[in-house]
Amino acid sequence: MSEERSSNDIYTFSDNSANEWKVINDGVMGGLSKGGFEINEDGYGKFYGNVSLKNNGGFTMIRHNLQKLEVGNHKEIQIRLKGDGKSYQFRVRAKQNHYYSYVKTFETTGEWETVTIQLGEMYPSYMGSKLDLPNFDQTTIDQIAFLISNKVEENFELLIQDIKFN
Repeated sequence: MSEERSSNDIYTFSDNSANEWKVINDGVMGGLSKGGFEINEDGYGKFYGNVSLKNNGGFTMIRHNLQKLEVGNHKEIQIRLKGDGKSYQFRVRAKQNHYYSYVKTFETTGEWETVTIQLGEMYPSYMGSKLDLPNFDQTTIDQIAFLISNKVEENFELLIQDIKFN
């Protein structure tokens, strides 16, 4: 992450970003999906790969552990990205020791766009199941992630410029 960080910045990609994100494929559960992450020639984060439904698979994800980030009065997150017309999930964890994440699905258009995620609309989820807990109402964020799991076999590519509070 760049040294010059405004109070609204959650994550801005840099040459070192590829080492800061972890790819988690459904192979942890026997699946055969293959996701990858790199910084492309334009300096954007590139999440790409193939989702397979074989062996009960069906997802791939990238995640980044943050130093505890105060939410403050922020009510939404804006992500500047270019998708491929597919649906993705943006996920946050309030605390890394929580077993669940807060999730919001968003659609992409195939063009550069700014996706706005209302924090209060992010619902708690664990292993694909919505939990009977309140939507996001936390004071901190310790982890951010992107996941693709559309219940179809597909190639995908998501370019991410930055992630900010609004």
